[in-house]
Amino acid sequence: MNVAIVGAGIAGLACAAELVRAGVQATVFEKSRGNGGRLATRRAPPYAFDHGAQYFTVRDERFGEAVSRWQDAGVVAEWSGRVVSIRSGRAQPTSPHRRLVGVPGMSAIGRAMAQGLDVRQETAVTALAPRGPRWDVLGEHGRLLGTFDRVVAAIPAPQAAALLKPSAALSALAQSCAMSPCWAVMAAFDHRLPIDWDGAFVEDAPLAWVMRDGSKPDRPAGECWVLHAGPGWSREHLEQDKSFVPAPLLDVFAQVTGVIARPVHATAHRWRYALPEEPLTLPYLLDEDTGLAACGDWCGGPRVEGAWLSGTALAGPLVR
Repeated sequence: MNVAIVGAGIAGLACAAELVRAGVQATVFEKSRGNGGRLATRRAPPYAFDHGAQYFTVRDERFGEAVSRWQDAGVVAEWSGRVVSIRSGRAQPTSPHRRLVGVPGMSAIGRAMAQGLDVRQETAVTALAPRGPRWDVLGEHGRLLGTFDRVVAAIPAPQAAALLKPSAALSALAQSCAMSPCWAVMAAFDHRLPIDWDGAFVEDAPLAWVMRDGSKPDRPAGECWVLHAGPGWSREHLEQDKSFVPAPLLDVFAQVTGVIARPVHATAHRWRYALPEEPLTLPYLLDEDTGLAACGDWCGGPRVEGAWLSGTALAGPLVR
């Protein structure tokens, strides 16, 4: 049996790893140049920014075992930064949590997970076509990428809904899961800002989260910050050119922190599908009649752990 997995985010890589462990041939197609999905790091030498997922936590014992292996391999470390919640300009400490990050960047986790797997980067999958009981996986301009017994959509729900149209039931379930966008700003300053915390949940402003990225372990020197806009602001400005985005969000950052400083570097990235608004209660989707399936944080829960659990859980039923 051979399986195509569309998307080399955490869910897709976790699913592929389980399949390979079971002796199943798995091929992962990823449209971008990197692995890990929203576990992403943007480099702009001498700066580096984790502009997607900022950190992750562990609740499930199975995921905890995987994280322990990553820690032993030097891919993950604990982040001990001070995190607060800001409302009406007042910062309050948050409940203590064990927060973990990839080192030297969040993208290190995806790179580590992809080792030993057949991952085809910069290969977009545009459609599926039936070939008897199997599926032709098609790329741009209808190019045949391969024929597979099973196909997994490990991509954001709206994209999965489009790809899985040959299974009306799966497509409808994926379509029912809306995902919120997020504009991220990456800003570097030439001096340390006088802010006595490292990360903040912002409750009543266009920003939802701000973080001193350089406070994480094994990061390059420099005062680097990542600002995440909330879903409302991001949706309102979704189609703006990215050159527009840094200035207004840096203004909000100044208002929230009370610190006015001009960055020496500032750019933005749009995550069109950042977070599921209401994840499905199913850990994964599987149509046994067609051999089509889906997994991701929109099934398992809106966390890195949820994505990993979703992909891992799907592997077994997929090849029974």
